[in-house]
Amino acid sequence: MEGLGRLFDLSCGVAPVDLQTAQTGKRVSLRHAAGVSIVLFKGAGTAADDPTVTLKEHTASSGGTSQNLAVIDHYHLKAETALDGDETWETVTQSAAATIADPGGDGTSAESQQIVVIEVDATSLSDGYAYVSLDVADVGGNAQLGAVLYILRDLASQRAPDKMHAPLS
Repeated sequence: MEGLGRLFDLSCGVAPVDLQTAQTGKRVSLRHAAGVSIVLFKGAGTAADDPTVTLKEHTASSGGTSQNLAVIDHYHLKAETALDGDETWETVTQSAAATIADPGGDGTSAESQQIVVIEVDATSLSDGYAYVSLDVADVGGNAQLGAVLYILRDLASQRAPDKMHAPLS
């Protein structure tokens, strides 16, 4: 049996883009999932152009009320000059915050290819909030390609992929 529709659903947060322009993440609903694994996947860039991401929660799929969601107390990271499949996960801890500045925290995240995974449980959202997004700040004046993917997990209703709820509903 396939995992899509049974175990998880996918949605785009930020389509692949040059991160030297700030990116406002698209929203995704946690109404039909117990949580979301947010994946930032980026290429190597220029020294000192370290990425900063901000997790937000929202009351509506567009408009409504938005605020920072300060629940990131750890995240998972794979980083190398060139990701080639021999990397292992590193768990990075921090005081609970809405942001991650310089994933890996060594001041050289820009120079590495990285996969960063942030786990958010639906129960972490404030009352009245059902949507989350991840913004990526401007990394600086040099090209650095990246994307954000939402993996909705522990789905409330298991369905064939073509019968699933839209991730924004």
